Amino acid sequence: MAEEPSIYEILERLAPGTPMRQALERVIQGNKGALIVLGWSPEVEEASSGGFKLDGALFTPARLAELAKMDGGIILDDDLTRILYANVHFVPDGTIPTDETGARHRTADRMAIQTKKPVVAVSEGRKVVTLYYDGQKVQLDRPTEVAARVNQELQTLDRLRRRLDDAENRLTMLEVTGLATYRPVITLLQRAELVRRVGVSIEQEAVSLGDEGGLMWVQLADMVRGVEHIREVTLMDYIKPKRESAVEKAIHALEALNGSDFDDPSKVGRAVGIDELDDTATPRGYRLLSKVGRLPDSVREELVNHFRNFQDLLHASVDQLEEVEGIGSARAHQLRSFFDRLLAAAESWDPDLD
Repeated sequence: MAEEPSIYEILERLAPGTPMRQALERVIQGNKGALIVLGWSPEVEEASSGGFKLDGALFTPARLAELAKMDGGIILDDDLTRILYANVHFVPDGTIPTDETGARHRTADRMAIQTKKPVVAVSEGRKVVTLYYDGQKVQLDRPTEVAARVNQELQTLDRLRRRLDDAENRLTMLEVTGLATYRPVITLLQRAELVRRVGVSIEQEAVSLGDEGGLMWVQLADMVRGVEHIREVTLMDYIKPKRESAVEKAIHALEALNGSDFDDPSKVGRAVGIDELDDTATPRGYRLLSKVGRLPDSVREELVNHFRNFQDLLHASVDQLEEVEGIGSARAHQLRSFFDRLLAAAESWDPDLD
């Protein structure tokens, strides 16, 4: 059985410029409403009554808009390339709970839940397109409205990303000077997770713009680049025991925190297994080593296991670095130069001014 598409894939099929969105715009321009099931299955057949079969008529925006002039609903195939039925009366289970008030939208909501297929409702009065699918309701606003919201949210994300970078730089200096506690670690995790969440929210909006959101996608990708990696290597540095399963568990716990708990550093700490935020914290070195260009994960692991103590790693000589498996002369000098730059930056760093 083919896997059902995600809501993102459905929104892409309904994005501005696509044939389906053109069809919906024609329906609105014609001052009509519509109820359209995007896909066929036995469940759709069971919840349908009457209408007439079109023997797989080729889908075109004009043809769907004409068929929408009739009172009944329309059923398309899963690929949205053919119109299967028109003027259908949909009769989903009336006991399925719904918060919708209008008859068309109540039916659309229940059909989506019962058939597990995307269902689109076009409001004749408000001239609004609404998608029901996978337990979600998404209103397809006009591109100009969506673009304005996305641009505003991107400005917010830009500020959040700068705050994340500041938190990471501060933690780096605290680690190098041996002054780190778990509190700035939690701050970094909070800010990384916040950037990730806002990025997901913007993605859900921007996907409905289709090709018109090209520049916004570039901006979004730039702002969220590396955020999940920062979160992962920070957890690898500090949680105990340092096992892949423990890191994954901590990530799931972090993502599951709701708004009020997520704002509380103590609750975030407990979620990832850190209880005392003001205790001295010593990193293993994964996060900083991940910033060294072209350093394989296996070599990074060898360095952490070989030195065990972060300060010993930070002050290791070229000869000591060459003792680690996978570290040759060139790589040892690269690492030593990287550590020297960190130590030089730390000498002029004032934690009270950061």
